[in-house]
Amino acid sequence: MKKVKGRIRRHKILRKKIMGTSAKPRLCVFRSGKNLYAQLIDDIKGHTLFSASTNGKTIKNKVRYGGNVKAAAILGEEFAKGAQEKGFAKITFDRAGYLFHGRVKAFAESARKNGLIF
Repeated sequence: MKKVKGRIRRHKILRKKIMGTSAKPRLCVFRSGKNLYAQLIDDIKGHTLFSASTNGKTIKNKVRYGGNVKAAAILGEEFAKGAQEKGFAKITFDRAGYLFHGRVKAFAESARKNGLIF
């Protein structure tokens, strides 16, 4: 429980500095034990513009388990393609209080490699 409280505290600190707009939305990552979730958020309007997760059909067909680095990299690739189809290239990355390593790092590097700018 102490780990979760620390992450939430770090996320609150980050959220004071990071803001998503319709031109440059915030890419927020949530990491559960078995899956990884990502969404583009316009904080001014309070809308989710695009979302994807390792629970999605396209990614479930490619990987067996959604809670590892391989699945995170595939999610980053698919997320970048989907976001660009919607017209988003420049984004603000919100790691949600998680350390930038492991699944979060694999997702971010894969998204950058496939065209998202942050």
